[in-house]
Amino acid sequence: MTGRPAPGVLPPALRGWLGSVAGLAALVVVVLGVRYADGSKPGTVDAWIRGAVDGAGPSWRYVALALDFLGEPAGSATLVAATVTGCLLLRRPRAAVFVVAGVGLTVGTATLIKSLVGRTIHGDNLSYPSGHTAFLTAISLVVALLVTGRLGLGRAAGTLLVLAAALVAGGAMGWAQIALGAHYPTDALGGGCTALAVTSATAWLVDRTADWLVDRTAAADRQERR
Repeated sequence: MTGRPAPGVLPPALRGWLGSVAGLAALVVVVLGVRYADGSKPGTVDAWIRGAVDGAGPSWRYVALALDFLGEPAGSATLVAATVTGCLLLRRPRAAVFVVAGVGLTVGTATLIKSLVGRTIHGDNLSYPSGHTAFLTAISLVVALLVTGRLGLGRAAGTLLVLAAALVAGGAMGWAQIALGAHYPTDALGGGCTALAVTSATAWLVDRTADWLVDRTAAADRQERR
């Protein structure tokens, strides 16, 4: 097999840094999960942040509802479909796989953690970590990583873009979930950190798997030509 290899989804300049961030994010998820396991009340930090958010005017509720829709099945499916379509139009099938795998594994992991931690809000509604926050943070991270790779950004610019994407998306959805009373602030933090950890690991896994398949195909082609 000849020709230029398909570009990876994890920019080389960010591999070491992103691995460290993913490890730290995973640690935060575990620590908060242990701290609030089987709980049903806000912690001190939760109460303080919720008090500040509750001071927002009624008109902000519409903004919160619009953001919340992006994490609902219809909204999230639309975002994923649009992103995958963009990747395919740019002839980046590996990137399209990364979009689906990164977001899917993040949401699946958040759902699994919810059942393991057992923190509840408003009765029996499992709350930690926030799946809405995990979703929007994940898809924003996926897009930021793909843009970083496509533009060939260096470590500093790429890091800034990825961090900004995570903070803006996670912060916005986290705020919406708190304002709507759907989650505690620490649920939102756990959701964002879940996305950081899982998306980073998924990017590495997609690249490794794709490269292995390319190598196997190339080896098979060489074998057939003998």
